[in-house]
Amino acid sequence: MAALGITDLKKGLGVNINGKDCIILEAQHVKPGKGNTYVRTKYRDIRTGRVNEENFQQSAHFDSVNMRTREMQYLYNDGDTFWFMDTETYEQIPVEKDLIGDNDKFLKENDICLLQYANDVLYEVDPPTFIEVEITETDPGFKGDTVQGGTKPATIETGATIQVPMYLNQGERIKVDTRDGKFVSRV
Repeated sequence: MAALGITDLKKGLGVNINGKDCIILEAQHVKPGKGNTYVRTKYRDIRTGRVNEENFQQSAHFDSVNMRTREMQYLYNDGDTFWFMDTETYEQIPVEKDLIGDNDKFLKENDICLLQYANDVLYEVDPPTFIEVEITETDPGFKGDTVQGGTKPATIETGATIQVPMYLNQGERIKVDTRDGKFVSRV
C-alpha cells in the first residue's frame, strides 16, 4: 500500500484513516494567512457508512485502499436481498437492501450496475446513470400543456415517483437520470 500525504486527498479516493477504510467525499485544501496548510475533509467509513468530518495537518499520512469497480447485471430482489450476476463468470451475489439504500427505486431487472469495492468489501451499488422506463400511473395529460412547463407526479415501473411534464400519459416510455431522479426525455 502506498503512503499518501494531504496533497493526495481528493473526492472518491480510498484511504485508511485511524485504522478504518474510508472513501473521501470532500477534500478542501486550506491555506490560512498564518499557520500551516491543512485539508478539511468529509469521509465515509466503508464498514459502518458513518460520515465524518476532520481536518488534517501537513504531517498526516495515509495508506491507500485498493479500490475496484465491477459491472454486474441486476437480476431480482426477494424482499431484503437484491441479486446481481457477473456477466462473465455468471457468479451471483446477494446484496442487502441497506447497502443499496435509495438507489433501489432505480434498479430495473437486467440493467448493468456498478458495484464499488474497497479492499474487497462492497460499499456501494450504483444503478445505470440513465434508465428507460414506462410510466405506470399518472394523471391524464393534455395537448398544449408543453408551453407552461408545469410538472405532475408520475409513478414509473420501478416504483419510484418522479416529476414529469404535464403532457405525458400513463404507458409512455421515458428516460430518467438516476443521479437526481429527474425526467430527461420521452423515448
